[in-house]
Amino acid sequence: MNTRTEPEPLPASPPASLRRVERVRHELKRRHLVVRRVADLSPQVRRITFAGDELGDFVSASFDDHVKLMWPAPEGVEPVRRDYTPRRFDPVAGELDIEFALHGHGPAAAWAAQAAPGQTLMIGGPRGSFIIPTDFDWHLLVGDLSALPAIARRLEELPATARVLVIADVPEGDRRELASAARVQLQWVDGEAATLAAARQLTLPAGEGHVWCAGEARTMAALRHVLVEEQGVNRHAIRAAAYWKRGAAAHHAHLED
Repeated sequence: MNTRTEPEPLPASPPASLRRVERVRHELKRRHLVVRRVADLSPQVRRITFAGDELGDFVSASFDDHVKLMWPAPEGVEPVRRDYTPRRFDPVAGELDIEFALHGHGPAAAWAAQAAPGQTLMIGGPRGSFIIPTDFDWHLLVGDLSALPAIARRLEELPATARVLVIADVPEGDRRELASAARVQLQWVDGEAATLAAARQLTLPAGEGHVWCAGEARTMAALRHVLVEEQGVNRHAIRAAAYWKRGAAAHHAHLED
């Protein structure tokens, strides 16, 4: 395995503690995997467990890593590719869990809806991991259903000493218990307006914190504005991602100032 660690470039003199955030690069590799199990976690979320010998050197070092799932296409047609979070990787069992939202009519949701043990799929990556230390004074996680796998994984990985606030925009039927040893303040909301209202009403703890948020592009841009301009969060202390965009296919981008 060929990996290297380098500082994540941050503009204009961030606080010293935020310089501990690191990006780890991984050797880019494609892997052919086999579906081992399928489980419905809620009406709109299906967990698919993949296995295969090619997972032997798989690495996922951060809760918001993403792998690129690839479906074959006819000759001359570009293959379908979609980004997904590695929800769980068990190197001993040789298993990788991916959670799929089944709403909508895209190729990924359609494939996941009919997936069964024995079917195969190719994945690529992760290309790298953005490692956020767990020992900030507080953490804020905000996201919609597309971000729930990353939020759930982060909560599982945070230690009992961590304090974390969560705003989760998830339909009522898809809300489920999120396990964590940390001290968690969880607020379920419904929709963009409710997400922004909840962010405005937060009383952030004292000390130095870190914010992670992901979801629809316009909502995440508005949320970043609320947190920086209204809540006074240091702009260097926010990692915001657009996991999807209304009216666009296969959108995935990190949001900057």
